[in-house]
Amino acid sequence: MDDDTIVAVATAPGAGGIGIVRLSGPAATHVGSAITGKHLSPRHAHYCSFHDEQQQILDSGIALFFPGPNSFTGEDILELQAHGGPVILDLLLRECMRLGARQANPGEFSLRAYLNDKIDLTQAEAIADLIDSKTESAALNATRTLQGDFSKEIHTLVEKVTQLRILVEAAIDFPEEEIDFIKNEQVSSKLQSIVDSFENVETRARHGSVIQEGMKLVIAGKPNAGKSSLLNALSGQDVAIVTPIEGTTRDVLKELVHLDGMPLHIVDTAGLRDSNDEVEREGIRRAWNEIESADRVLLVIDATSSQSDNDLHLATVERDIPVTVVINKCDLTKQHTGIDSTPGNVTIHLSAKTGEGVELLRQHLKDCGGFSDSGEGHYSARRRHLLHLEEAKQHLLNGQTQLTDRGAGELLAEDLRMCQTSLGYITGAVSSDQLLGEIFSSFCIGK
Repeated sequence: MDDDTIVAVATAPGAGGIGIVRLSGPAATHVGSAITGKHLSPRHAHYCSFHDEQQQILDSGIALFFPGPNSFTGEDILELQAHGGPVILDLLLRECMRLGARQANPGEFSLRAYLNDKIDLTQAEAIADLIDSKTESAALNATRTLQGDFSKEIHTLVEKVTQLRILVEAAIDFPEEEIDFIKNEQVSSKLQSIVDSFENVETRARHGSVIQEGMKLVIAGKPNAGKSSLLNALSGQDVAIVTPIEGTTRDVLKELVHLDGMPLHIVDTAGLRDSNDEVEREGIRRAWNEIESADRVLLVIDATSSQSDNDLHLATVERDIPVTVVINKCDLTKQHTGIDSTPGNVTIHLSAKTGEGVELLRQHLKDCGGFSDSGEGHYSARRRHLLHLEEAKQHLLNGQTQLTDRGAGELLAEDLRMCQTSLGYITGAVSSDQLLGEIFSSFCIGK
């Protein structure tokens, strides 16, 4: 980490009542004294004038000084709270840079806090998630993660895995003790307890991920099946053009919908069929591209049509994408609305035009995302957290197989080590420069 001092405007762009210029680094004390003409006492609010090099008053406001290591970044921090005009803040920014500071990179304040062990990686990401929160549930989950709740769960898992590694590796290193891995119930019971703990943490993290990042839902089907009508029904407004003419939708249409706080990224696509129209073929190609990256596909089928949709169903299933079959236009066939559910196969009968059965679909989508109306106990988790959790759990399950099927303590020990490494990637105990660069580059400049 550089020993230089960084500076940035920490408030949002535009005009406002208050604007904050923040500095972090060894020159913060010097910059504060030069601009305010005062000795700034730690953690005291000083009302004063801000001067430039010629002692011309730029503005008046509040100056706060937080000496390291008892600050957000672990370094000396200076905050100048001025009036929130862009010109004033730019003048202060330039004066700070003249006095030795440099413009901060995106997320560099949070990066320094992480590198100085003030926060871990999940807490750093939670800062960005809190700023980007679109719903109350997402904000509360981000706050919970920022306070360290998610990190504590991960550290607890690491501790349990470490304790088990000690037991297993001690048996390997001291064979004279003649510990039988197969008959040692202490090892087996601890291993199963850790697996159960993984399931609990993963469930809560997955829920938080859905709340924060949402679920990508692609509406697909043949022309005139009612895909656009279903998008309108789910969004509660006429966002898509609906006509009885086949092929009305020729490009993808994206809409963000919230189902009781769960973000749903809905993609309405062109009707899937063979076509000689070049524009329509391009729309169909884009539709399949969206399907490839979907978290779930709603395959809409016209209840009044005699044409088979088995080929479309097979095409989506072959791509290993979760599919919910929606039988639409039940109002025209006088069919009862409802949901038929068997393992791996869900069919919902509804009418997008009248709205009958749409609430069943909404509840089904929330269930698919593991969503509940209460955000209590969930975390602001990201997809990378879920991937590392799943990876760590898989190592654990592999080790369990080595223990029960082969009694191979050495292989179990190696799987436990790999499990611990995967967990370390979540909090940043194990990290790489590339990972840190990707995470902190998504932050705003002032964080």
